[in-house]
Amino acid sequence: MAKIRTGRVGEQIKKELSLLIQSELKDPRIGFVTVTGVDLTNDLSQAKIYLSVLGDDEQKNNSLKALDKANGFLRSELGKRIRLRHVPELIFKIDESIEYGSRIEKLLTEIEPKDSK
Repeated sequence: MAKIRTGRVGEQIKKELSLLIQSELKDPRIGFVTVTGVDLTNDLSQAKIYLSVLGDDEQKNNSLKALDKANGFLRSELGKRIRLRHVPELIFKIDESIEYGSRIEKLLTEIEPKDSK
């Protein structure tokens, strides 16, 4: 039963954070950021937020720094929008899975023409 609740709360946090980052944050360091996932602990005390950032490593680092700086604002806004007794601590991480998947796909397309000869 607890897994179902953490899943629902995680999806709600993902939805609300996406809206907050897109509309409320005005920091120019934040580039094109997409919230790809949220992992919550069972007691809802910590939430790892996985982000996909369009750009190079410098833009990714700048976006992470800006989001860490806005952590308090994001937590307070989440508390207003999602009625939880304790808003989880937000830990932002870069999601490399999309980049890794596109690299694998590129490698597979390079191999394919050699086999057809």
